[in-house]
Amino acid sequence: MSDTQDNSPTILWHRRDLRLRDHLPLSKAVERGAPVIPVYILDRTSPEIEKPGAASLWWLHKSLVALKEAYEEKGLPLILRTGPAAEVLEELAKETKAGALYFHRSILPGEEALEQTIANFCNSKDIECRRFRGETLFDPSEIRTGSDTAYKVFTPFWKACLEEPEPAEPLPIPHSIKAAETPPASDNLEDWALLPTKPDWAKGFHEHFRPGEEGARQSLKRFLNTAVSNYKKMRDYPAVDGTSRLSPHLHYGEISIRDCWHQTKAAKPGDKGGEAYLRELGWREFCYHLLHHWPDMEEAPFRPEFASYPWKRNKEQLTAWQKGQTGYPIIDAAMRQLWQTGWMHNRLRMLVGSFLVKNLMLHWHEGRDWFWETLVDADIANNSAGWQWIAGSGADAAPYFRIFNPVTQSEKFDKEGAFIRRYVPELKDLPAQYIHAPYEAPKEALEKAGITLGQTYPHPIADLKTTRQSALDGYEKVKAANEENE
Repeated sequence: MSDTQDNSPTILWHRRDLRLRDHLPLSKAVERGAPVIPVYILDRTSPEIEKPGAASLWWLHKSLVALKEAYEEKGLPLILRTGPAAEVLEELAKETKAGALYFHRSILPGEEALEQTIANFCNSKDIECRRFRGETLFDPSEIRTGSDTAYKVFTPFWKACLEEPEPAEPLPIPHSIKAAETPPASDNLEDWALLPTKPDWAKGFHEHFRPGEEGARQSLKRFLNTAVSNYKKMRDYPAVDGTSRLSPHLHYGEISIRDCWHQTKAAKPGDKGGEAYLRELGWREFCYHLLHHWPDMEEAPFRPEFASYPWKRNKEQLTAWQKGQTGYPIIDAAMRQLWQTGWMHNRLRMLVGSFLVKNLMLHWHEGRDWFWETLVDADIANNSAGWQWIAGSGADAAPYFRIFNPVTQSEKFDKEGAFIRRYVPELKDLPAQYIHAPYEAPKEALEKAGITLGQTYPHPIADLKTTRQSALDGYEKVKAANEENE
């Protein structure tokens, strides 16, 4: 039922696509010629729907404000509803006498079943239901090995992607969108209570991010104008603004992945920094590919033998890690950056993850859950694949026994301690030669900097050498158990 003679409204269901540009369901809804009813549903009950963490909910609120304003500029309201998505859409379809329902399909675990439930309802009521791909550059079901299996290693996966036809050019924002004469009632966004209060722990987020489609466009523009050429080299230095910071915008679909792809390629064709950034978009693609083919990856180890790894439980050490009180400055600075800004530099995510699972030997689930609550870009695919990669149990061609040393990494990527001084101010007066490992600094240097270990700054909560060996011993047990079962 796509004939433009049918003037029954088209419901446009927004999900993780909070934008107007390069939005295929929206463009097709406009082409249909009937009034468009854009809706966002906050589903806190359906088990198939992801439940955002606290920091992501802050971002969602701000992003919905921006989307609402964008639609108002086009002369129509954004309808907000709460409840089970399938039930809400059925109610809206009946209430508005809708003739069509368009939306982007999801590749997250369980959501395909939800979409099928919605499609079945539409078919039973003679409502046109159209689902469009748009979460990834390439369809994960179509990227297959020569033996027709899913890829488990990034490099050959990305090579196969690059042999596919070029992603389509992004679509412009529709010039005009026909509004319904009598739009359905909408919830008040403020009533959803997505923002933190008493205390407002997200008050510092505003200094670092501008949620919404315009904020996403500006972030990409800034990156392409100032940082992309040096991206390959500078992306590893946390004190430098050398990354795109587009991850939260991409998670909520405020900018499309193919928009990022094409704008990056067009900015400086053949630029090494641009190529490095496109490869990072490829890693995002790979994470979604893995989750599509291994939907239990969020919980179960990708490599089954790691189910027997001897994880420890230590609430005191976990809390010290979460609060940035481990006694290792680069770890503490990273964890405090996360708490204060809702974001963490990519290399630091690897460092704090390695420290948690390999030096403290705490389960990667602990890190996954903390990141889920505190990251504004928390994403099921990236979060689960990233933590499994760090733990050694994921899809990784590199040795599982890789263990990052936070001191040597700090000396290499924050040589003068600029990043540490920013987020661990109690160490700001310590000379660069001591700031990476203050527990090794002479007494005179500590006194001069006003530092008393154990009081103004903690002693290390774990010895790097002995804990590294304990982690390796644990991996040897996994390896031995796996060999016995073969």
